[in-house]
Amino acid sequence: MTAQIPVEKKKLEKAPLSLHYMGDRVLRQPAKRFTKIDEETRRLARQMLQTMYTEDGIGLAAPQIGLNKQMIVVDAQPDEAANPPIVLVNPVITAESNDLCVIQEGCLSIPGVFLDVTRSKVIEVSYKDETGRPQKLRADGLLARVILHEIDHLNGILFVDRVDNAIAMNQELVKHGFSVKDVRQIK
Repeated sequence: MTAQIPVEKKKLEKAPLSLHYMGDRVLRQPAKRFTKIDEETRRLARQMLQTMYTEDGIGLAAPQIGLNKQMIVVDAQPDEAANPPIVLVNPVITAESNDLCVIQEGCLSIPGVFLDVTRSKVIEVSYKDETGRPQKLRADGLLARVILHEIDHLNGILFVDRVDNAIAMNQELVKHGFSVKDVRQIK
């Protein structure tokens, strides 16, 4: 199911919402579930999509804009006007393949840092769309990776927490002005 929120896939002069960066406590708090989905929820989704496109992202989670709520927006094909973005409210991964792949990831909350992360190739996710209807989605490849990355944000996890190569990670973080002490390694 794709978003029914009309948002042009273009950069705005200024993003409607401000990003929060690694080191900010809001990125480490577990996000709270939405209890109701209404016009305010859809307005937030619209602003999140506009912010994501303006910042050249392919995914954005509410904690990244300082909101401790379970919403992510995803567009693995931002250059394809015919392929609408997806809004996932209260998303839950219901299945993950044992088939793993390693791909370089980046994050709008850790600009300039790109590192290899191992994730499942295929996932299934349940969520509510921006109208409040329950949805299920089977995703693979880049879309699966982006959804997993963004759901991590809802659990206070950053992609650098999943990086195996500590030397490369430390070098990249320091080079871009981030503190290695803000990493919480997941094993």
